[in-house]
Amino acid sequence: MTSFQIISAIFIGLAAGYVGSFMVLRRMALVGDALSHVALPGLAIAILLNINPFIGAFATLFIGIVSVWLIENRTELSTESLIGLIFTFSLAIGFLITPQSELLEALFGNISKISAFDAYLAVALSIVLISVMYGVSKGFILSTISPDLAKASDVKVAKLNFVFLLLVAIAVALGIKAVGSLLMGALVIIPAITSKNITSSLRGYTVASALIGLVSLLGGMAIASELHLPPGPVVILASSAIFLLSLSLTRK
Repeated sequence: MTSFQIISAIFIGLAAGYVGSFMVLRRMALVGDALSHVALPGLAIAILLNINPFIGAFATLFIGIVSVWLIENRTELSTESLIGLIFTFSLAIGFLITPQSELLEALFGNISKISAFDAYLAVALSIVLISVMYGVSKGFILSTISPDLAKASDVKVAKLNFVFLLLVAIAVALGIKAVGSLLMGALVIIPAITSKNITSSLRGYTVASALIGLVSLLGGMAIASELHLPPGPVVILASSAIFLLSLSLTRK
């Protein structure tokens, strides 16, 4: 692995694990998985236009979360059901327009194509993501426990939900090249549920989730490089192995 790939893995893993801890806390684990598939049409457009995949992926993710946020605030439909609708629509469109020769790479990633620009982008956006999420975490946790109490405490719940979905979109878009649109959702979810097994405090839970995300991505990439295997699936297998190990350390 190159230094750029290692740097990208460190920061993408930290960002994915950290934001994933709040998704699991709010019982929105499947939302992260669904959002990763929404990136597929953007990836296809980026490939066709020969531009950076992050730009295409984030563009469609942004459109997706804005659509979910607007509909959610005008109907009684849940976030999960709306993202489920957009996920299936996006996946269908993505399969239709992605060039067949690039489809596997779009689905499972290609770490060898991470450039210096990708590494710098991962560092900058991961720092921003973690900082913003940490800054809004108190209000987010309060709105998770009781939306009514949060509103009474002058927490802008709707805006907070939008900011959170935006941060998830950034995390997913950053990891597309490394893991692919099909598996990135798992990298957001698995570190968080692993962390729940081994921690007993909220701060410990979020920090451990970020570190497990880092170890999963960096370790999986190293194993894949050594064995000459596709990195995306190996990263998820490594993350799953850490989860299975954590079961023996589960705290009630």
